[in-house]
Amino acid sequence: MVSNATITSKDHPVVSREAWLAARTDLLAREKEFTRRRDELSRARRELPWVKVEKPYVFEGPAGGETLAQLFGPHTQLVVYHFMFAPDATEGCAHCSFWADHFDGMTVHLAHRDVSLVAISRAPIAKIEAFRQRMGWQFKWVSSGQNDFNYDYHVSFRPDALARGEIVYNYERTDLPYPDREGVSVFCRDSRGVFHTYSTYARGIDMLNTTYHYLDLVPKGRDEGNDPQYWVRYHDRYTD
Repeated sequence: MVSNATITSKDHPVVSREAWLAARTDLLAREKEFTRRRDELSRARRELPWVKVEKPYVFEGPAGGETLAQLFGPHTQLVVYHFMFAPDATEGCAHCSFWADHFDGMTVHLAHRDVSLVAISRAPIAKIEAFRQRMGWQFKWVSSGQNDFNYDYHVSFRPDALARGEIVYNYERTDLPYPDREGVSVFCRDSRGVFHTYSTYARGIDMLNTTYHYLDLVPKGRDEGNDPQYWVRYHDRYTD
């Protein structure tokens, strides 16, 4: 869907090259400060304490059951994308699909830095596989429909909690109408077992969407106003 909004030189000051360079170098100083602060935040994220995963989760994959430890493959670090795909849904979430469109290109690079990436949803594996094939994706994707994983990591919510309006999402109690939400969780393993090291939700996953980073560079930006992602479609459903 192409935005109806337009932007022209009438919407912005048009200045000399010298004036533009002065404005750009002023912004560069702010960008560099942001980069330094982001590096500090990333260090603090890596220094968070760990929690040992005690529950024996078993996931349904194309080849059968797999434990959380097996999802690591040969690596010691695991990134899980919590993909919204409920058991009764006919297809995965369009907005999670927007994020997932970026996965395949980076999995080989992650693997060379000792990281595995896997998507996990509550839908049965047959539905997951059919949708994955439709979208042309190659990344690993398994079902948590037979275990508590999604509930324990606060991306799925049981009917009684939804009815009471008492769910925990993004580290706070809130009232959401959805049985599933998006998120990313990180795990690490060593000789002592598997550990949960980090999770982020909602706008915390913005920085993991490459398209958004490029849109933030252009004059129209994300062009979403008060309706985030109104334009997003499955990549095989754009009509123009």
